[in-house]
Amino acid sequence: MKLLDVRRLAIEHVARVRFSTSDGSECLIDEHGVARIPTVRRTPDFDLEGEFASVQEFTYEPAAKAGNARRQAPARRLTRSELEQMCERKELAAHAAASQDHDE
Repeated sequence: MKLLDVRRLAIEHVARVRFSTSDGSECLIDEHGVARIPTVRRTPDFDLEGEFASVQEFTYEPAAKAGNARRQAPARRLTRSELEQMCERKELAAHAAASQDHDE
């Protein structure tokens, strides 16, 4: 699983994914697929993809939609393997839809 996979998942699920970097900063991938580290004000001295590769725990939370703030699902902690499964399911569904388009 790469950072790009999680960015796609966040966009498609309209969700936010958070994880901690090795220096203790928190990275947020928002519902637009943008990865941000709010505490970093300059170009970081690390590679975010490299940091992401070592992360084992994530927080997944649906983004609040206008008018549905009360019915929003709570944030939940996910292991790396659980997040990988979520990304794989999305990829499998996309491949199935693409193959149906080609069969016609």
